[in-house]
Amino acid sequence: MLDWITGALPTAVLITVEVVLLVVALFVAPPNRRPSSALAWIILIVVLPILGLLLFALIGSPKLPKARRDKQRTMNERIEERARTVEHVTDSHGAPPWLAPIARLNREVGAMPLIDGNSAQLLPHFDEQLAALVEALDGAELYAHIEFYIIALDATTRPFFAAIERARKRGVRVRVLVDHIGSLQYPGFRRARRELTRIGVEWHLMLPVQPWKGRYQRPDLRNHRKLMVIDGRIAFVGSMNIIDPSYEKRGNRRRGLRWRDLMARTEGPIVQEIDAIFVTDWFSETDEIPGSTTVDAIPDDDDPTTLLAQISPSGPAFESENNLALFNSLIYAAERRISITSPYFVPDESLLASIVTAAHRGVAVELFVGEIGDQFFVFHAQHSYYEELLEAGVRIYEYAAPTILHAKHMSVDDLVSVVGSSNMDIRSFQLDLEVMMLVSGRSFTDQLRAVEDEYRSKSKELTLDAWTGRNGFHTFVDGIARLTSAVQ
Repeated sequence: MLDWITGALPTAVLITVEVVLLVVALFVAPPNRRPSSALAWIILIVVLPILGLLLFALIGSPKLPKARRDKQRTMNERIEERARTVEHVTDSHGAPPWLAPIARLNREVGAMPLIDGNSAQLLPHFDEQLAALVEALDGAELYAHIEFYIIALDATTRPFFAAIERARKRGVRVRVLVDHIGSLQYPGFRRARRELTRIGVEWHLMLPVQPWKGRYQRPDLRNHRKLMVIDGRIAFVGSMNIIDPSYEKRGNRRRGLRWRDLMARTEGPIVQEIDAIFVTDWFSETDEIPGSTTVDAIPDDDDPTTLLAQISPSGPAFESENNLALFNSLIYAAERRISITSPYFVPDESLLASIVTAAHRGVAVELFVGEIGDQFFVFHAQHSYYEELLEAGVRIYEYAAPTILHAKHMSVDDLVSVVGSSNMDIRSFQLDLEVMMLVSGRSFTDQLRAVEDEYRSKSKELTLDAWTGRNGFHTFVDGIARLTSAVQ
């Protein structure tokens, strides 16, 4: 009997430990989390308890600390107070009737109104993007607000830093925000910090991971926004980072890799909304609010060439997934055509369902992705969705290597578009601070259609037969990568 007890004891202890781990996982994982994500965490904690619990402690919470979220609410209240004077203008310029409730949704979750009287120019190539940023800086008289996920000083971006220095010598006040972890891996980031300090720029890290300074949050919650505002008159939003398109890697240069982005240059009242995003992030990092950037009343404007526009911020400082709600609403509203460009396409269940449903009800849906990717697991995870999309009738175009397609935008029917920093993946929905610009106007959509036409001319269209006939090992890796995407 003693021998039996001695032999059974380790098994009993092991079972007890597993039960305890399962109870702990069931207690901590599900609250405010998607069932698929909660299940992935539960499996990880039970199968690999030490690693699972350690990872959950580090990255288990998808929200920024309460103090940071309180600052976001404070800024939202300031923006909403000033925005009450802005009238609803969604019935002008022939805007589709479904735009009004989507704009209302964006205003409810992100505080920004849809406003009239704007103009916007798309910049689809790096050289013209950099030249436009430099030109705007050279025209600055009062201030420049610069916020990018990655900022690096290299031979390609040196003209940008030279323009900042010229602005400072004219007395322009320059404020710069740059994501800490996003830029940390690039040698040019260290050079950029030294150069900004030398020039006399006020610069700060966004979401710094510096526990020795008391500055810490979940390290993979990042500020992925890219924007610049000049004097409250001109603003830029999009997907570009301030770094050479090869991202400073010798291997990329050897292979001829270059990242392709899209930026939009804007004028009009929408500039104040973009500036409000910068001011919110500056306040969040410094406790300082640099001047008034909230939205003023907009005068009547009957010019049919102007654009309706609205800024939609999102990220872990908000209670909801604002960008996901925007994308789903637009896709469900579409009547004829949807064109999506997303380099990292890992949709959640709701987004996948909205796209498939749109295709089934006769909407012409196309998706632009890259033939090659720079993130192994994301690249393979997105492949796992292609078969279902192709079966539904979605046309998928792979932008030809060696270019890495990095632009993020969508056009719906003939009048409505969104451009900005947000991918269609779980990271952009839950973990990254993003900004998208919603635009209603035929002239802007025509510009975006021209960009999409260029993509199509440089892409290969996937077919269902070819995709289902690919290597079985590739399919296996895609499935494994798809599982990892749920652990958020």
